[in-house]
Amino acid sequence: MSGAAPVSALSVRSLRAGYGRGGDIVHGIDLDQPPGTILAIIGPNGSGKSTFVKALAGLLRPRAGSIRVTGRDVTGLSAARRVAAGIAYVPQEKNVFATLTVRENMQLATEFLRRRAGTGPEQEARVLALFPELAARARTLAGNLSGGQRQMVAFAGALLANPEVLILDEPSAGLSPRFVSETMEAIARVRAAGTSILLVEQNVRAALRIADTVVVLVAGRKSLEASAGEIRPADLADLFFARAA
Repeated sequence: MSGAAPVSALSVRSLRAGYGRGGDIVHGIDLDQPPGTILAIIGPNGSGKSTFVKALAGLLRPRAGSIRVTGRDVTGLSAARRVAAGIAYVPQEKNVFATLTVRENMQLATEFLRRRAGTGPEQEARVLALFPELAARARTLAGNLSGGQRQMVAFAGALLANPEVLILDEPSAGLSPRFVSETMEAIARVRAAGTSILLVEQNVRAALRIADTVVVLVAGRKSLEASAGEIRPADLADLFFARAA
């Protein structure tokens, strides 16, 4: 007799979200992310990607639907309580304090983690083992690092919370091709260490190289969900501008 299927790292049902009194931007999205995978969210500009991840992270209250992390309903939790429940979020911009050192950025990231199991010195040692370049630059101001290195600091700070799901919003934005490659390699290392990653990314080719599954959003709706290996970059124009299912 086979064992039960593992609980999804992240499960979303009929999620709807928008801003103020305006109409919905996210229209009833469903998805299930298996543990230990990279799920890439791609789509054209204005497709609702950032709105979707802000709703997942607790920065925007959903209008309808549910969000579960390893089976726990977190829909009604604040952003801070979602961190304690297992979601960590790295925004696209302003994700490090440029006037603080690498070490100070990481210390600040641990200030509010008392209610999250698996945090503390042992987790910090595991995170620094994933990013050895940070340990060598502990006293360097984050503002003096390259764009790719600043992303490593942001990733490391988020991982100190020992999350079940790490949400990354456009981590390659503004980076040179060299640093895009380094950033994607770092994301793959984080996944290999056991953290599930939801990756929103405009650099589709880079995302496809490391993702397990890809979800295409068009006009706030899920247009396609498929294995990354099934998607050809040459087909993306048709996917992005086709009518969402």
